[in-house]
Amino acid sequence: MAKGKGPMIPGNMNNMMKQIQKMQKDMTEAQEKLETENFEASAGGGAIKAIVNGKKELVSIELKPEIVDPDDIEMLQDLILVAVNEALKTADDTMNKTMSKYTNGMSMPGLF
Repeated sequence: MAKGKGPMIPGNMNNMMKQIQKMQKDMTEAQEKLETENFEASAGGGAIKAIVNGKKELVSIELKPEIVDPDDIEMLQDLILVAVNEALKTADDTMNKTMSKYTNGMSMPGLF
């Protein structure tokens, strides 16, 4: 080891470290961008619309008046669940698809 210098890192290893750091930065930026996006799904032929954000938080639910039947609350509840779950699935699928560009199919538990 040369006097006054840190450990010698072969050129290829140095390039690989730079690539990893760039990938981490790109992944963080992509994840932050996705967290600000909204994902929408509907149920009941569009009578119910649910919107979630990339943080998987429910942002809004819109109900058309004709879908509200006081005699059939169970159907309304079921349709709301369908719309919310579909919006969350859309958010998950979009995040997984976007992040897989960086991970190339590697399993990284707990990362997303």
